[in-house]
Amino acid sequence: MRALFVLLQYLMPHHALSRLVGKITHCRWRPLKNSLIRLFIRVYRIDLEEAASANPDDYLCFNDFFTRPLKPDARPLPEDPYAVISPADGQISQIGALTDQWLIQAKGRDFSAATLLGDEDLAARFQDGEFVTVYLSPRDYHRVHMPYAGRLREMRHIPGRLFSVNQATAEGIDNLYARNERVVCWFDTDLGSMAVVLVGALLVASIETVWHGQVTPPAGNKTRRWRYEAQAICLERGAELGRFNMGSTVIVLFQAGAIRWLNPRPGKPVRMGEKLAESG
Repeated sequence: MRALFVLLQYLMPHHALSRLVGKITHCRWRPLKNSLIRLFIRVYRIDLEEAASANPDDYLCFNDFFTRPLKPDARPLPEDPYAVISPADGQISQIGALTDQWLIQAKGRDFSAATLLGDEDLAARFQDGEFVTVYLSPRDYHRVHMPYAGRLREMRHIPGRLFSVNQATAEGIDNLYARNERVVCWFDTDLGSMAVVLVGALLVASIETVWHGQVTPPAGNKTRRWRYEAQAICLERGAELGRFNMGSTVIVLFQAGAIRWLNPRPGKPVRMGEKLAESG
């Protein structure tokens, strides 16, 4: 069944399906959006104790519910100001060191930082560095936060496919994260360069950042690039960076020697704000 699911994805009209889902999830007709929200809560056993509101009527549409904010004290940060935190709720797909410029996607499948980031010069900064890939399942909190404080240097939108990013697909499709549409955010930190990559996926209707708003759609077929050297866009650790309108994956990269992972174990559930590493 896994192999069939992966094979079928090659035939799917990824962007058309995602646009359709986007229209449905942004529908404000109360009977539809409340039914969708209640069905989703039941199917995925969503815990709303941490949500700012557990009442479906408080959300204008399903997407507002899906990207719901949490209560202010729901994700306390570590006391150590130099600790690196998880950028999102989810599960660690892979974590560890790059081999030269290569990251692990799944057992027997690697991909390069240059293809992921769309820039060989930027990728060179992360040679032999460290990375973590966090997969957000449908039941997770879907806002992405800063793993470490930094100043934004550049954002890049790289068009691509929208394959699913679940484990079965990661194990079955080469260069998955570098083939999917993605938004690359490059920051300067006191640990050196840090990249946060928001990877699109099947049925992900859009990706937003707090400084730009909606980045995609439109999808297009050309890479778009924004430079921020003249703007002081600085985000503290734990500050909201962006969000997925439906779920996906976040990849964070640090330069060599910058950090030391505390428990580099793929498959580990994590929560936004959880301490993942110490400065090297």
